[in-house]
Amino acid sequence: MASEISTKEYITHHLTNATMCNTETGVAFNKACADAGFWQWNVDTLGWSIAMGLLFLFIFRSVAKKATSGVPSKMQAFVELVVDFVDDNVKSTFHGKSVLIAPLALTIFVWVLLMNLLDLMPVDVLPSIAGLIGQYGFGMDPHDVYMKAVPTTDLNMTFALALGVFALILFYSIKVKGLGGFAKELSMQPFGHPVFIPVNLILEVVTLLARPLSLALRLFGNLYASELIFILIATIGFFQLPLHFVWAVFHILVLPLQAFIFMMLTIVYLSLACEDH
Repeated sequence: MASEISTKEYITHHLTNATMCNTETGVAFNKACADAGFWQWNVDTLGWSIAMGLLFLFIFRSVAKKATSGVPSKMQAFVELVVDFVDDNVKSTFHGKSVLIAPLALTIFVWVLLMNLLDLMPVDVLPSIAGLIGQYGFGMDPHDVYMKAVPTTDLNMTFALALGVFALILFYSIKVKGLGGFAKELSMQPFGHPVFIPVNLILEVVTLLARPLSLALRLFGNLYASELIFILIATIGFFQLPLHFVWAVFHILVLPLQAFIFMMLTIVYLSLACEDH
């Protein structure tokens, strides 16, 4: 595929989401969505993220149903290892009282990890399959069919996750401290004098908004850069295999690390939100 088009077009094609939007003439895709306005749907991001979420639920539910107190299967042992790992981090980091934090942390860690692992798929496989489906199933030009398979390389996805965490931060802050206590925290820290309320508000609101922003941009930046390197390696042609293997081996360490960081920061932010002093 890289030999049929220029390197710039090849990279651009792989970094473009499959976009769907509503226009005056009906449903449109990608190029026809350029002037469609704000409401556009990246269907590949939605599809793969939902698929990874369902895969997570299927694996953990099937293991839970077949769990035994005797000698566990390899899958049960692996799931128990992941659950214990997340539970230990929650107990050591979260100092509030909520039975929802551990399941939330487990969901975030496994879901983000599964979405990240899609980055190990060879960059041409899924776009080529999507192009063949578009060509023979819908009569489309394969070059007009897009498939960006890693949801966490889409800023919309990482911001959606971060905004979900931000909503929980606000919820627990108001639940534990009360609306008045939360307002006082924003207006009377770090300087505890009414004269400094405007300064305190600026500092605290910026700090509060920086949390979801840092969550979203950190995950997106690392995965997008890694995916871009895979694509650049693919432009080499036949000699890409050794470099692809080396980068993939290194990437196996990066992908769980990014999921872990996202999970840990979520726990830390929610722990801070639950502090009532």
